[in-house]
Amino acid sequence: MQVVARRLRRGDIDHELIWLGVSVLSLGAAALWLALGLPWPLCVFHQLTGLPCLTCGMTRCGIEFFQGHFFAALKWNPLVFAFLWGVIAFDLYALAAIALRRPRLRILFRQTEKKYARGVLVAALALNWFYLVSHWRDF
Repeated sequence: MQVVARRLRRGDIDHELIWLGVSVLSLGAAALWLALGLPWPLCVFHQLTGLPCLTCGMTRCGIEFFQGHFFAALKWNPLVFAFLWGVIAFDLYALAAIALRRPRLRILFRQTEKKYARGVLVAALALNWFYLVSHWRDF
């Protein structure tokens, strides 16, 4: 894995601007949804099996997280909790890179590293689901 910093060239995709916009718009849409009192999304997997799905507790984790109840958010869904911190870190980096017109960081993976990265991702998803299945009655 190699991390490189380079300036955007004409025709390059501005990932920082795109993903900063997506995260801010998503947060705004979620806040508006909850403020309007619209119904919470239903999980078809949970309704059919009675078990939590891979993202079970994501909405409650986000609500607790943005209210500053970090331990409660962590209990609802550890992977989403970590993801939210990652999004905040990325958004701060993206805002600074855009505002200061700094070189952009890019992570380059070799083919074998991509294989291991996929394995780590699948393992994280599996461990998170195991946690949810083993603790879902605690909530």
